[in-house]
Amino acid sequence: MSKQRGGIVGMVVFWVLLIGAGTWLIDGGFDKLMSPNAHIVSASQGEPITLRRNRSGHYEAPGRINGEPVDFLLDTGATYVAIPSHMAETLGLTPGRVAWFNTANGRVEGALTQLDEVSLGGIRIENVQGSLSPGMHDDKVLLGMSFLNLLDIKIQGGEMRLSVPDEG
Repeated sequence: MSKQRGGIVGMVVFWVLLIGAGTWLIDGGFDKLMSPNAHIVSASQGEPITLRRNRSGHYEAPGRINGEPVDFLLDTGATYVAIPSHMAETLGLTPGRVAWFNTANGRVEGALTQLDEVSLGGIRIENVQGSLSPGMHDDKVLLGMSFLNLLDIKIQGGEMRLSVPDEG
């Protein structure tokens, strides 16, 4: 009899876990693991934002360039806000002078460009230097130091807090 009871208990545990996992997935659990910063879209203007690392260990967040939505990958190793060249027209960007960039994949040729406005959550900065990179094939924009240098940054415990410095 106890063998039968153990089988029933095991089956009940299995079904409870299966239903719990299904509910978690339906509620966006996987998306929250992969995109833990989707909430910053609704951040108040000028308020500091706190980003959490995704499962890959990166800080990614939705933002805007010249009013158009983009997905940012925060990259303190990037000199500029680096944009895949194929996104230039959509974002209303004009290539400027040709420049060479040292990347993780070697030295590549691209073009400098001026971004009228870059926003991340409630942080909005005008006239940010950017670069157009033909070697970038996905739709992720590297949010580099031409934007990040204008902010106060604090990284602790897997979170990055960004705020506009106090003037004064």
